[in-house]
Amino acid sequence: MRPFYLKAPIKDYIWGGTRLRELFGKESELERLAESWELSCHPDGECIIDGGEYDGMKLSSFVKEHPEAVSTDFKSGDSFPVLVKLIDARNDLSVQVHPDDEYAGKYENDNGKTEMWYIIDAEQGAELVYGFREKLTKDEFRRAIEDNTLMDKVNRVPVKQGDVFFIEPGTLHAIGKGILIAEIQQSSNVTYRVYDYGRLGADGKTRPLHIEKAIEVTNTEPSDPSRPVYGMELDGVVTQLLADCEYFNVNRHRLIKELELCADSSSFAHVLMIGGSGGELVADNYRLELKMGTSVFVPAGTGAYAIKGNCDIIVTTINKEDII
Repeated sequence: MRPFYLKAPIKDYIWGGTRLRELFGKESELERLAESWELSCHPDGECIIDGGEYDGMKLSSFVKEHPEAVSTDFKSGDSFPVLVKLIDARNDLSVQVHPDDEYAGKYENDNGKTEMWYIIDAEQGAELVYGFREKLTKDEFRRAIEDNTLMDKVNRVPVKQGDVFFIEPGTLHAIGKGILIAEIQQSSNVTYRVYDYGRLGADGKTRPLHIEKAIEVTNTEPSDPSRPVYGMELDGVVTQLLADCEYFNVNRHRLIKELELCADSSSFAHVLMIGGSGGELVADNYRLELKMGTSVFVPAGTGAYAIKGNCDIIVTTINKEDII
């Protein structure tokens, strides 16, 4: 089974910009390209296979027919485990929180949402919200929302290119304006907005908030945003382990010549090119061109494959041991 391109659905949220079109070549008739869902079987936005034997098929239909392409543990009808996005925040996102699996399953019929962010680019002075500066009680949290002092209590974190943030369920957070992010998360679309700057949606009304549910699930203890990134250089390839948790494993590879990888039966690999001048993915003499914004699904069991050229890529897998 050969690797194949994925075509990402595009989301036009009010805070979105134009860099997904300008830098990554994403095509859409939408004016704002806030998010592209680069690896998704979620019903709110599904990837389509682009080219090859399964051209035009929804990725969800493909993995239902070929569960072994996900992993040996994946069964037809199982929920696809991860969702990978590119996010361009021209303006601030809402301050929000996500529930864990138990709460989301009980009240939303969806998965919880553990996620990580890799900062691809950030304007000077850009910052994000990550938890609280000091411990609050639930009542103090509620009062801060009601009297419009919440933003005085959140923890604002300056960001730069290359930073990594891991956001557990229950962590209050928000991406700030001027930040371009690769987000790897559980396959979920459950978000509880707490604060949205009084903005109006496309219907001319303020966007809904989800105060009661947010108060229930939010951890009001201060959270430490620092996350060490472990890396190594070998034969001209710089590899960094960005995340390793029960839901996904994420590595960044920066190369100028060649990198050999393997997709064994325990996991597919998703390859997303976020930088470099270009290259190709080669598997058993089958070649796919790589350029900025290219998204490739490498089925489990493909075996050895290589990335060649000047490429900065993020590779997402499941059920994999650390490679560093």
